[in-house]
Amino acid sequence: MTEKEEFIEKLKKRTKKLAIDVIELCNTLKPGPAANVISYQIIKSSSSTGANYRAACRARSKAEFFSKICIVVEESDETVYWLEIINDAMLSKDKEELQRLFKEAEEITKIMSKARGSAYGK
Repeated sequence: MTEKEEFIEKLKKRTKKLAIDVIELCNTLKPGPAANVISYQIIKSSSSTGANYRAACRARSKAEFFSKICIVVEESDETVYWLEIINDAMLSKDKEELQRLFKEAEEITKIMSKARGSAYGK
């Protein structure tokens, strides 16, 4: 396996783990209507990040890759947004896990933004 292929596989695992970790976080949020709506939104955005990254990796053309990677950037940034809302609304008692997820979602957003920029330049 090449270095690039290893990086791609590692990123697939990271995006999948982010979605799973977000689901686990949502299961610990303070119960209520706000947590229900936010959980629904963040689970959608975090799982969409991984699903669309996998789709981008299987793109049939540069245009298709660019389109999918743009969605990945959007969804990962939306995940960051919902993590901020969870934090600011004090819906989670686990501040350490919230910070870890925030950092991971931001890193993924930066990586995907760079990939988008590289794809656009080609």
